[in-house]
Amino acid sequence: MSGATIPAVAVTPEPERSTFQASLPGMTGVLLPIAILSLWETASHLHWVKPVFLPTPERTVAAFFDMVIKQDFLHDFLASIDIVAQGFLYGAGLGILLGGAAGLSRGVARFLGPTLDSIRQIPAIAWLPLVVLWLGIGPLAKVVIITKVVFFPVFLNTLQGIRGVPKEYIDLADVLTLRRAQLVRRIIIPAALPSILVGVRYGAGLAWAMVVVAEGLSGMQGIGYLIFRAQALLLTDQLLVCMVVIGLVGFTIDRGVLVVERHLLRWKQGFDGR
Repeated sequence: MSGATIPAVAVTPEPERSTFQASLPGMTGVLLPIAILSLWETASHLHWVKPVFLPTPERTVAAFFDMVIKQDFLHDFLASIDIVAQGFLYGAGLGILLGGAAGLSRGVARFLGPTLDSIRQIPAIAWLPLVVLWLGIGPLAKVVIITKVVFFPVFLNTLQGIRGVPKEYIDLADVLTLRRAQLVRRIIIPAALPSILVGVRYGAGLAWAMVVVAEGLSGMQGIGYLIFRAQALLLTDQLLVCMVVIGLVGFTIDRGVLVVERHLLRWKQGFDGR
């Protein structure tokens, strides 16, 4: 009816959240580390585990400063970082290059596929003794192993990212009569980039984890060497120092790659979870 009136609905404004309440979601990520640290503190001080197997957090912190000041820990740390950086750059570069070539060309994929699939099945640890025989126990052997470890996830994700480009995009490029270079630059690379970056992020984590194993089994310096030495000498505090440093550096590397990924994919909208 034209004379009917719409009843007014009172809207109660949502109360403003305090700064503390607004920061709660960002604090949830530190709850588990705090709980683990508290459990460690309790277990070590109450001697639930013998001190030789589980030193207190205070003793571990003291061991860290002792290693930095008296044992040249920084030199070993930088040696590991240098090896990881080289292996990651070589592996990721080759993975993107060959993965892109195989994704764009069925002939290249048929040529590389059987050989690379066979090599991929051989664990990096199995390659280590042979590489050490060829190249010695110096940094080059570890760089080669890390290159192999990083290469395959980047290669496979690049290949699948390109092959996963929707056919509608390619049909649209044909309608627009784009040249092949334009097709690759404007259509294929943007569409495949999320998958490629997933491989790069995964490869970065594998590179840092692998250097520890490689240095521990065939080396006289680096974080991995320090871990195996601490185990042999039953220096549990130094062992825990190395483990904590490995975890923190690995987390930093992953967050750094994630920041780059979000920057490059800032145009892409997706589900962020609820």
